[in-house]
Formats: sequence, structure tokens, C-alpha cells
Amino acid sequence: MSISVQELDNTVRALFEGKGAVQHQAQQTLTEFKQNPDAWVTVGNILQEASYLQTKYIALQVLDNVIMTRWKVLPRDQCQGIRNFIVRFILENSESEEKIQAERPLLNKLNLVLVSILKQEWPHNWPTFINEIISSCHASLSICENNMTILRLLSEEVFDFSQDQMTSAKARNLKTSMTSEFASIFQLCSEVLNTANQPSLVKATLETLLRFLNWIPLGYIFETPIINTLLTRFLGEPEFRNVTLKCLTEIGGLQIGTPYNYDERLVHMFTETLTTVSNVIPLSLDLKQTYAMSNGRDQEFVSNLALFLSSFFSAHLDLIEKLPNQDYLTHAHFYLIRVSQIEDREVFKICLDYWTRLVQELYEEMQQLPITDINPLVSMSVSGLANGGAPNPTTLANYPLRKHKYETVLTNLRTVMIEKMVRPEEVLVVENDEGEIVREFVKESDTIQLYKTIRECLVYLTHLDVVDTETIMIEKLSKQVDGTEWSWVNCNTLCWAIGSISGAMNEETEKRFLVTVIKDLLGLTEQKRGKDNKAVVASNIMYIVGQYPRFLKAHWKFLKTVVNKLFEFMHETHEGVQDMACDTFIKIANKCRRHFVALQPGESEPFIEEIVRNMRKITMDLSPQQIHTFYEACGYMISAQGQKGLQDRLTENLMALPNTAWDQIIAEANQNPAILQDANTIKIVGNIMKTNVSACSSIGTYFYSQIGRIYHDMLNMYRAASQLINDAVASDGAIAPKTPKVRGLRTIKKEILKLIDTYVDKSDDLEMVNASMVPPLMEAVLIDYARNVPDAREAEVLNAMTTIIHKLHNLMEDKIPAIMDSVFNCTLEMINKDFHEYPEHRVEFFKLLQAVNLYCFQALLKLDAAQFKFVIDSCMWASKHDNREVENTGLTMCLELMNNMAETDPQTSSIFFREFYIAILQDVFFVLTDSDHKAGK
Repeated sequence: MSISVQELDNTVRALFEGKGAVQHQAQQTLTEFKQNPDAWVTVGNILQEASYLQTKYIALQVLDNVIMTRWKVLPRDQCQGIRNFIVRFILENSESEEKIQAERPLLNKLNLVLVSILKQEWPHNWPTFINEIISSCHASLSICENNMTILRLLSEEVFDFSQDQMTSAKARNLKTSMTSEFASIFQLCSEVLNTANQPSLVKATLETLLRFLNWIPLGYIFETPIINTLLTRFLGEPEFRNVTLKCLTEIGGLQIGTPYNYDERLVHMFTETLTTVSNVIPLSLDLKQTYAMSNGRDQEFVSNLALFLSSFFSAHLDLIEKLPNQDYLTHAHFYLIRVSQIEDREVFKICLDYWTRLVQELYEEMQQLPITDINPLVSMSVSGLANGGAPNPTTLANYPLRKHKYETVLTNLRTVMIEKMVRPEEVLVVENDEGEIVREFVKESDTIQLYKTIRECLVYLTHLDVVDTETIMIEKLSKQVDGTEWSWVNCNTLCWAIGSISGAMNEETEKRFLVTVIKDLLGLTEQKRGKDNKAVVASNIMYIVGQYPRFLKAHWKFLKTVVNKLFEFMHETHEGVQDMACDTFIKIANKCRRHFVALQPGESEPFIEEIVRNMRKITMDLSPQQIHTFYEACGYMISAQGQKGLQDRLTENLMALPNTAWDQIIAEANQNPAILQDANTIKIVGNIMKTNVSACSSIGTYFYSQIGRIYHDMLNMYRAASQLINDAVASDGAIAPKTPKVRGLRTIKKEILKLIDTYVDKSDDLEMVNASMVPPLMEAVLIDYARNVPDAREAEVLNAMTTIIHKLHNLMEDKIPAIMDSVFNCTLEMINKDFHEYPEHRVEFFKLLQAVNLYCFQALLKLDAAQFKFVIDSCMWASKHDNREVENTGLTMCLELMNNMAETDPQTSSIFFREFYIAILQDVFFVLTDSDHKAGK
């Protein structure tokens, strides 16, 4: 394909500025141009003659691709020609300051292309490169500035990004070359930093030096004047202080081995840096307020200061702790306190990482003391912390602990952590696949991780001085009560912080502390006017009591009062209060379950009896989803009842309301099947099944009496819902699965499958499951799955079969052929067109195959040759996905399958490996070399 530079310019302009068909045609033309193996030959002309900048970028892309993929097969004279052209073109575009400013974007791209060439040529075909680049620096300051950028990019490619870009041998070779020639590079940098006055050149050199510091020999840093130059010439200058502080951070974070002793240099660097910083940011400055009004450069300096201090202390805190003058230690930590108070989450996280490490070290030192009440404390899910409670600070005062150096700092830190506490769990209100609005708990968001780290830090701080922590929290609470610090945010963060240290105090301290907290918060509820204010305080009371199960277990009357208060809140329609009441109720029910089924002193019956009896009244104002939470909570209590007879009766009483509605619908449906067409009936049945799922998930294997009661009718309901879906698809076509009625019917099917899945997963009576539950289930769901249109097939069928196989193991071997016949081919048809359609079926399908291979391997061996090949192909197809879960399932299954095959009889094993080994090996290499499957992606 031949195209002139002018035509190419017009085509690229059409791509970036045109619309519709014109843009589409331009895209096609450019794709053809890039794919032309000879297109790179025209790059020189394009760079010199094109008038549209994007055209030059595309030309450089073409050239870069040739360098990366075809360089080794090009004739040497062509390689030399490309190399010389790029060098000459870079020099032309960097010969003056004006030229650099005008051509900066193009020059950046050219520099990257040159680095691509260097990765291919240097040092073996271009041994003089370093000498040439250093010599050319003397031609002009602007060329020197651009050369610094090239050296920086080369360092990044070799030392920072080489793992993904080149073989380890090649990377090692380049690193050796760069290190051996570094003396002349360092001399150039030193010369520029000592003599140059042009700001852009100085900045480029500092940025280049920054990239060198993590790999150059330590002598260049500590046995030359470079640190002094950074401190005296640049740290105080507004234009250079950010990149200079980054350089000092890199130096301060270096791990220096035993042969070297650079302690004095490091201490000098630290103290001088702190002195300069104190001139820029006085310690007395209200950094929180100033930061908010500062420009980007000043805000970056504060962030860099946090990095410098935390990085230096992480590597060399002991050096500063040993100084005779402790002011440096204290002042530096107070800078970190000030920075921690800033309203910037990313900056705070830098500080938080250091604070958590520091308080953990101080805590671990305290743990080494030979004191009986400070023995290694029982894990409370935060890095092995205490259950016995924090020791009395007066006991610790007699021991020479590092923590004493930090008393004032730690007191301030406690206040910071309390004020910075974030929401313990994020709740999203979302619409699910069936169009229902539901609450979804976000398990691993940034906020959850932040909460866990602040909690960890606060728990350590509580162990270091429980009295100080309690005093600060009670003082802050009194300021909520007297109104001096009252706000929703302040009330929330304080209460979240109080909840987060549950278990860190001993029981006596915890009791005194909690009684004060609850009393003050109840007083605050009475005092505040307005539903919003009352709701905030009420939700915080609920949160705190839910966090202290040990206290609740020890004080039955208080526990009962709290639960009755929660039942009151369940009638409060203010946004969020009912959710919080239900969430707290289930948390307490789970942690204190035995207390609800035991007969407590002064009571005439276990509390669970009263709760179940009054269920209708308690839950009358709750939404369906909240009611499901309530049933799950009661299920935890019932699971703690050890006597089967009582357990069955409690389960029967608990399920009385949904069972009455269920029996009524079943009776009506037997008389008039059309009732299942009614939208309201569909919704009620869906809710009844969800209620059963919720109760089963917590009652577990003891739910058999209930599931046995409804099982037969439930499978009939499944068949009826399926038939109605099929009828809708037959009459309405492909749109049917998306209609509200069909979505509701699918909810019924999904929840029935979910209930069976939940029960089987928790059941202990495997013989009963195998004999009584599995055959009618397979009859109801497998044929239905096979005959449904793809959009109406439930992935939950695959999930249920996987769970049953995981649970019953080889008891399922005789049923595998029936499962494979019904689900294998039709599911494979749904997912073999691409890697993305039907994602849920995709995940569950491969999990099912893995379960069959793990637990029913003999059944696999009995498949006919064609089906067995499909299993192998499916396994390798899974491994090629870019979905981590599917890919891992495929590769793991492949390994497990080969291990199983290796252990079978030699004849079977030999046939398998002869038939499939090479194909599997090829596919594994495909995955290994596919850029979408890099480690960590």
C-alpha cells in the first residue's frame, strides 16, 4: 500500500477530528498502513515532512514496533541507518531551549524510541553510547537537558521495568554495563548540579539522579559531596525542593549492609533536612488548614515530607532514637502528627503505614517483659493482639521501654486516629439481576482496608496506654454531650473508634468504660432534637453494643434490654435505623447465641421463645430483606440449642408464618395453576424461598425438618415456574427472560436451588442427601436446564451440582453421566464463542468440571472418547480466559487431571499422555507467553 505524507496527514486528521463514516474509513486506512511490513521505511520522510503532530506519533509507533519485533532480522546497515537517523533527529529537535519547548511532546516520543534501540544495541553493537551522550552534553545546555531525560528513561527501563520487558539475562547484562560506566554519568550529574543555573536543566538532572539512587554503588552517595549539594543548593529552593526531597527520601530509605558505616552521614542528612523543613513549614503552623488553601506544589511538598520521614524512620529510626538531643525525634514525629491531620486520604495512608509499624514495634517490645499480666495475648483477629486486656500503664513505667520516648506523641496520635476513623463497613444499595433493590456489603474496598489498619493502630495504642486511650475517648464523648464538638461526623468517628478497640481492655475496665459510654449516648439521644440527630446517635449506640459481645454475655439483663431496644428501632422508619437495628441484632445473635436458648436467672423461658412468638409484631415494619436478616439471626440462636426435639419445635415455630403462606399458595395452585401467573404471588413465593435460605444458612444441618416438609412441593414449584418461563419464551421470544414476570419466576428457581445448595453444604447426613434429595432434584432440574433457551438457564443449577459433588464425593459417581448429558454440551455451546458471554455460567461450569475430576474421577474415565476430549478442551479453554477465577480453575483442573491420570493403570495413563500431552503443553505455553496472562494481572 503506497500513501503520500500529505495523504497520511489528512487521514490521521480525519481519525482525530472527523466523525462517523469518515472517521471509520480513516481508522481502516491507518490499520492497513501499520500492518504493512514496509511502512517503517517511510518513517524518516513522515517525521521530516508531516505537518500534523499525531501523524509523526503514528510513524514513531510503527518504528518502535519494528525495533521491538523485527530488529534482529533487519540487515545491519538498516539498523545503523535507523539508529543514526533517530540520534540526528533528536539532536536537531533539542539544539536550543526554544526548540525543546516547542517540540517537547515529539521529543519525548523520540527519546523513548531511542531507548528501545538501546535495549537492542547497547552495549554489544553500540559500546560507545555512554561516552557519546556525555560528550554531546557539552554542545549546548538544551542538548544536555534532553540527554539527562534519555539517561533517566534508560535507567527506568533497565532497573525498574526490565522484569516485564526483557529476559533476565539481558536485563542483567544491561545492569552490569550501566553500573560499570556509571562513573562518567555521575561526574556529569555532579558537574551540572554544582555549576548549572538553568532551572529546567537542574530539574532534569535531579529527576535523573532520583532514578539512579536505588541502584548505584553506595560510595557515590555517601563518599561524595552529593548529599551536601542536595541539602545546601536545592532543598530550600521552592522550584527544586520537591524533587530534592524525593532524592533524600530515596537515600534515607536505603538498606545499608554491615560492611558500611554511614550512620553519621545519614544522621547529618536527617537533621539538616529537618532544619530546612522547619524554615519552610514551622511546627506551630496549622497544617490542616494551610494545606487546604495551598497550591499543588506546596501540597506535594507536604506529601513528600510524609514519605521522607516515614521512609527514613522505617530504615533508620534507631539512629535518631540514640541521639543525645531528643528534639529531632520528637519534632519529626510531631511533623508526622500534623501531616496525619490533613484532609487527604492518600497522604494519611502514608503516615498510617508508619504509625502502625511503630506502635506494633513498641507493643512487641512491651510483650518481651517478664511480667505475668503482659504475656503473649490471645489473638483478637488483629495481628495477634490481646484478649486478657491491656496492662496498667503504671506497671510499665518502671521498665526502660522505648515507648516512654513517645508518650506525648502517642497521646496526640490517639486523638488523630480517633478523628480519622472511617466507616467500618460500606453498604451499597444496588439493583440485582431480578430488578430488586438490595443492600450489598462491600468486603474489600479501600475504606474497609483503611478501617482495618486504623483499628489495628488504635488497638496497639490502647495496649500501650489503656488509661490514656479511655481518657481521650471519654473527654471527646463529653464534648459531644456539651455540644462543643457535636457533629454527625464527629459522633460517628468517635463511636466507630470506640467500637474498634473491643477486646483490648480487660473486663473490669471495659465494663466501666462501656457503662459510661452507653449512659452518655443515651443521654445524648434524649437531649438531641430532630429525627436526623436522634438517628445518628441511635445507630452509634447500636454499633457499639454490637461490637462488645463479651460485655453482653456477662450482663444478661443489659443484653436483653439492648435486644428489646433493637426491636423498638425496627419500627423506626428513619432512613438507615432499621438496617442498623437488623445488622446489630444478627451480630449479637451470632456472638451470644447460647444466651438466647438458655434459661436465664429470673426468666420463665429462654428468650428465643418470646422472640419467635412475637415475630409478626417485631418484624411488621421491616422490608423483606430486613426480615430475611431477622430469620437468619434467629437461626443462629436455634443452632445453639443442643436438644433435637426442642430444636425442631423452635424451627417449626420460627417458620410458621412463611409455611402458612406457602401451604396456602400450594393448595390454591393445585386447584388453579394460573395463580402462578399472578405477579404478587410470584413475589410472595420468591420471598418465602429467600426466608428459608436465610434460616437454613444459620440453622445448618438441623434445618432438615423444615426442608423435608416443603421439599416435594418445592420441586413441583420449580417445574411449574420452568414451564411458565418456557411458555413465555415460546410466545414472546428472546425478550421474555427480561420481562418482570419471567425475572420473578427465575428468582423462585434460583432461590430453590440456593436453598438446596445451602442445606447440602451444611448437612451432616450424607446418606440421606444422596438417597432422598439428589434423585428428585436431578429429575426436576437437569432435563429442565437442557431444554431451556440459554438466557433462561440458571447458573445455580451448575453451582448446586458442584456443591453436591463436593459434599458426597464418590457417592455421586453413578450420577455423573446423567449430569454431563444434561449440562455439558448445552453449556459449552453458550460459552465457546468468546471469553465473556454468560460469565456466571462460565465460572460455575468450570468449577463443576473440576469437582467431577477431583471427586468422581472414575466417572470421567467412563466417558466416550469424544466427550473426554471435550473435557480436556474445556479445561484448556478455561486457562485462556482473562478472568482470574476461570483461568485458575482451568489450570488447576489441568494439573489435577494429569496427576490423577499418572496414578491410573499404565495402559490408561499411556493412552492419555500420548493423545493429549503435547496439546496441553502447547496451550500452557500459549498462556505463559500471552501478555494478558502476566503474573499479577
